[in-house]
Amino acid sequence: MKRLFILVILCSVPCFGYSWGPTGHRATGHLAEKLLKAKARKKLAKLLEGQSLAMVSTWLDEVRSDSLYDYTSDWHWTTIPDGKKYEDVAANPDGKAVMMVELIIQKLKQGGLSAQQESEYVKSLVHLVADLHQPCHVGNGLDRGANDIKVKWFGRDSNLHRVWDSHMIEDTQLSYTELASSWVMPDQEILNAWKKNSVRDWAHESMTYRPSVYNIADGNLSYRYGYQNFSIVQLRLLQASVRLASILNDIYA
Repeated sequence: MKRLFILVILCSVPCFGYSWGPTGHRATGHLAEKLLKAKARKKLAKLLEGQSLAMVSTWLDEVRSDSLYDYTSDWHWTTIPDGKKYEDVAANPDGKAVMMVELIIQKLKQGGLSAQQESEYVKSLVHLVADLHQPCHVGNGLDRGANDIKVKWFGRDSNLHRVWDSHMIEDTQLSYTELASSWVMPDQEILNAWKKNSVRDWAHESMTYRPSVYNIADGNLSYRYGYQNFSIVQLRLLQASVRLASILNDIYA
């Protein structure tokens, strides 16, 4: 009964305008693919050997178990202390998410890559665009992106980062296609503004949600925390989808 109740609550939160677990990443890839222009969709289908953006969206997490990809371990986040901007820490970044998204976009636009390198760059891009929209992946430098903040989620031991990565999403019991279908697109003026924002803007946006993220009282989180914050999750995932599609259309269409 509790699960049904939280499902009703979370699905009722306005979604007009949020690394996510597999469901969040796949939902982002799924919607982004629907927003691709025909030419870009065709080129990417060939490059990815028929795999959808939803299915490749978790590749960068999956290769963490392969030592050949150890160099990607710090690609998933960036650190910007309160009161700072990315430019203040860019020379010595703790976490390379912003740097790598900017670099991958540049490399894909330049071309001249091997098929494997291009494919891996696209798979990484699909993942990292979503990561930068997860507020805890732009850390404050004090608690490893809220991983060190121990909380209980419906009585279960967890940490604050995991609540944002997966707990709120998984407790809706929606598939990734259902989750993506629940988002409501804003008007074209807002979409155009989202597309114009830079990668660094995305990171700065994630910072603005820190007061909501850390508003955890005694750390016993359940219905109220989900109700208050799931609209942020939906907004950030939607923005990530729109921006990812825009980038891929710019490169491949």
